[in-house]
Amino acid sequence: MTQLSFQTNAEGGIPEQAAGGILHIDLDALAANWRILRDNAGGAETAAVVKANAYGIGIEKAVPALGKAGCRTFFVAHLSEAIRVRAVAPDATIYVLNGLFPGTCPTYAAFDLRPVLGSFEEIEEWAGFCRAQNRRLKAAIHVDTGMNRLGLTVPQGLTLTDRAELGDFETALVMSHFVSAEESDNPLNRQQIEAFQAVRVSLPGIPASLANSSGIFLKDKPHFDLARPGYALYGGNPTPDRDNPMRPVAGLEARIVQLRWVEAHHTVGYNGRWLAQDRRRIATISVGYADGYPRASSARGSSGEELLAGMALVAGRPCSFAGNVSMDLITVDVTDVPEAQVKRGDTVILIGGDLTIDEVGRRAGTIGYEILTNLGPRYARLYRGGEG
Repeated sequence: MTQLSFQTNAEGGIPEQAAGGILHIDLDALAANWRILRDNAGGAETAAVVKANAYGIGIEKAVPALGKAGCRTFFVAHLSEAIRVRAVAPDATIYVLNGLFPGTCPTYAAFDLRPVLGSFEEIEEWAGFCRAQNRRLKAAIHVDTGMNRLGLTVPQGLTLTDRAELGDFETALVMSHFVSAEESDNPLNRQQIEAFQAVRVSLPGIPASLANSSGIFLKDKPHFDLARPGYALYGGNPTPDRDNPMRPVAGLEARIVQLRWVEAHHTVGYNGRWLAQDRRRIATISVGYADGYPRASSARGSSGEELLAGMALVAGRPCSFAGNVSMDLITVDVTDVPEAQVKRGDTVILIGGDLTIDEVGRRAGTIGYEILTNLGPRYARLYRGGEG
């Protein structure tokens, strides 16, 4: 008898044979995507946004693979994420996007991390810490050009040169963030570029950063000194009005637990929201919303109807979900798949092929970002590539 060996680690150490879902992650594709973005960034340094556990694929795997490809600068959302990045990238430049929490300056200094300062209060606290330490530590300053979320206002940004606190630390970067760069014709893009350019001119000699994944591809080429792609690194389409230039990085399979025939006029799943109009064959797969697969992908209606709902590729054929996505299970209508081609224990594809992360998001009424960042810890994670 073979005994499975279980582990617990940051990437998820569940044996493939015991996992309800299997997440395939192609680190070579991740590195290739970074190079594509670098080559389109007009000579600007190209960083990598690895927040949310590198968009669900794992900081400890993604960062070294990106580093080997040539990436030297990383952005995260939280201080805890930055410390994880530092552990695997001892020489990298690391920025923390979500601002400076009160009392955290010593941790930034201890791990050589750079806060992104978005208010005068944060600037004052960082400057005061630097004065007390007699060290000109580095930080970025965030100026809000339209998001109305984090950052100094543009008028505040234009007064930065009048503030004495800027002499107490080194402003290594001034940055802003696009509101709608994925909408290439949105006039707000041009307004933000012009506002950011005004702030940049008022701070001569300081490197500037505006372009996210989609911003890299805008016709105005707002690359400045540093581009900060995120979603596109992981295979998301930065140009929704055109073909996706990126390679897929994440693929998801789920294992079939059981197959059964459901007779005509019977329902499937919680609350009986899906009705079999005729005799249907149903596969139950071992993934659900507890694994991060969205409940909004549920199929509610009747067999044979065109429903905007989740799908699986079963023996290469697209098959619609049947009924509500539940916590640990999803039911799939596999009637059109020959019985000999699908059996208990087989895996079906939930992300892969035509079921791109953008398409999976669309079918759930959300975006691919949410699909990626919700990928849960119960999957067996199988990495390939990333060795050089």
